[in-house]
Amino acid sequence: MVWTVVGTDIGPLLLAATGEGLLTVVFHATDAVRDRVLDRLAGRMGAEPVEAPGSPLLAEAVRQVEAYFAGERRDFELPLDWSLVSGFNRQVLRELASGVPYGAVVGYGDLAGRVGQPGAAQAVGAAMGSNPLPVFVPCHRVVESDGGIGGFGGGLETKRKLLALEGVLPEPLF
Repeated sequence: MVWTVVGTDIGPLLLAATGEGLLTVVFHATDAVRDRVLDRLAGRMGAEPVEAPGSPLLAEAVRQVEAYFAGERRDFELPLDWSLVSGFNRQVLRELASGVPYGAVVGYGDLAGRVGQPGAAQAVGAAMGSNPLPVFVPCHRVVESDGGIGGFGGGLETKRKLLALEGVLPEPLF
């Protein structure tokens, strides 16, 4: 398991990967957050994460993230390691990753319907909260059916910035 931190317009992101693919993305990756996440990953995965920004997968992930924030990339093309999520949550996140493109949004209830569970909007919200791969699996594109922005693990300001980058919301004034 390898990791690096990349600076972005929404703050530092920690990216961690295995031989299978990108494993997790963590917002606001200060030193304290990074240390806590890496300790948790070591316990969960049974291996000590190694800082390796030059690893091919992480170098490509960083390149794609930088292009996304520069407005030069709309889709990510990386293998993903889904081992930190399972069951309904994995099903919902896979549907989100493949079925909600850049610049589009979907309601929690609509996403529940897409996976054959109409009426499971709250469970979809929980799945979004468990997303180990935000930005790459775009949980920021899931909104409330009444037009509200909904919640976001990276903070609502981060969600607004991501939606503005994708042209869904106007750019914040300040």
